[in-house]
Amino acid sequence: MGGRGTTGRGERRRPRYRAAGNREVILMDDTGIRLTANDKFKGASTNFTRVGLLVAVFLHLGLFVLVQPFEAADMGSVANEIESIRLPPEVRIPPPPEVIPRPATPRVASVEISPDITIAPTTPDRVPRGLPPRPRAPDPSERLILVPYDTPPVLLNLGEVLQVLEREYPPALKDAGIEGRVELWIYLSEEGRVERSEIRTSSGNPLLDEAAGRVVPAMRFSPAKNRDRVTAVWVSQWVTFRVN
Repeated sequence: MGGRGTTGRGERRRPRYRAAGNREVILMDDTGIRLTANDKFKGASTNFTRVGLLVAVFLHLGLFVLVQPFEAADMGSVANEIESIRLPPEVRIPPPPEVIPRPATPRVASVEISPDITIAPTTPDRVPRGLPPRPRAPDPSERLILVPYDTPPVLLNLGEVLQVLEREYPPALKDAGIEGRVELWIYLSEEGRVERSEIRTSSGNPLLDEAAGRVVPAMRFSPAKNRDRVTAVWVSQWVTFRVN
């Protein structure tokens, strides 16, 4: 059996109100048992609690709608720009030069000079007589010295020279058809006479070189002149051996 005002499962039954005309309202539960004042107070407090909860919920909803959220103003990001400054290169100041000590002041010693000076007599062993001989000027004919001239020498006896050239042509070379050309340096005196000769350019054949040297003495030239004055000179002369 359950207690008063409860069901068999231990749940409290909700009280019911009954009205009997003009008579006093009596609260009765489902079992028809009359309720006491304590039971009346508990039923009223339950209704007040439910109403209070509903009012609190609506008040919170109203506050949530009315109250606007605070938004933080966007202040923007301020970027501090850093500008690099190139410093001038460090200048190393050299150390000051070392102080050079001043040279010591020379001390001059006083020397007494006697006014009487005796010079010992000197006698040379041998006194040279006359001047040494002057060196001999080189002979232009002994070595090749180019002397300027304005009037060149000219071969005067070309026909005679050709006859000597034909006679001095080696027969063996002539019969074999071997030809050649020899260049000679010839030194001429002031009269145009051949003094000496040298081979400047060889023909490549020693027999033809020797034959050209034998033709040179037969040549006669006119004198060379430098400012209307005859002078000895070196000249270049070609001798050609050719088979007719």
